[in-house]
Amino acid sequence: MYLAPKEKAKIFAKHGKDGKDTGSAEGQIALFTYRIEHLTGHLKANHKDYNTERSLVKLVGKRRSLLDYLMKKDIMRYRAIVQELKLRK
Repeated sequence: MYLAPKEKAKIFAKHGKDGKDTGSAEGQIALFTYRIEHLTGHLKANHKDYNTERSLVKLVGKRRSLLDYLMKKDIMRYRAIVQELKLRK
């Protein structure tokens, strides 16, 4: 498994309120970003893996919808997570 529970808790602790705050939009966006980076690296080595490519597209869509939600709900939280994860140039 590429993501151990301790690593997941570390991601949520860094971007959420604590290690058990798995429901916050920031924590979920950070987790999706980690998974997207992992799948992107996998696809660079295995470019014909279409199931992984489909999963990657779905994850990007989920992250995009969470970012849209956060932008509508609280623009300052949106800007903070985008800057912290370096999602925009």
